Amino acid sequence: MYRIMLASKIHGAVVTEANLYYEGSLSLDRELLKAADLVPYQQVQVYNLDTGARFETYLLPAPAGSGTVCLNGAAARLGQVGDRLIIAAYRLVEESQVGIFLTTIVHVDQENRIRASDSLPTKPSKPRSRPRQS
Repeated sequence: MYRIMLASKIHGAVVTEANLYYEGSLSLDRELLKAADLVPYQQVQVYNLDTGARFETYLLPAPAGSGTVCLNGAAARLGQVGDRLIIAAYRLVEESQVGIFLTTIVHVDQENRIRASDSLPTKPSKPRSRPRQS
């Protein structure tokens, strides 16, 4: 059996540009791509923390150190400059690898500079018990 697991995430990225008349994609600073173990043309899901919009697109590289987070094409309708995003990539993981596989989490500041980066194990958490109803 396989599970779809979070492979990497950039948390709190701030939109710096929105370019409606461009082929659909999300341009990201190359340093962010590298830190989150993402590659150009990789599929990602994007969650806009300010609007609640969620969409799927692919990545394009922007100049390293630029802090660029640019919504391109149709995605430009789903956010505006200053919106905070979560950018997530997922992968299939064999059941036997769950708990061994590491997820990369990158936190950025308001200028999209890396504030912290962690690789976390994907160990399943214990199920939470439900409160008893009386």
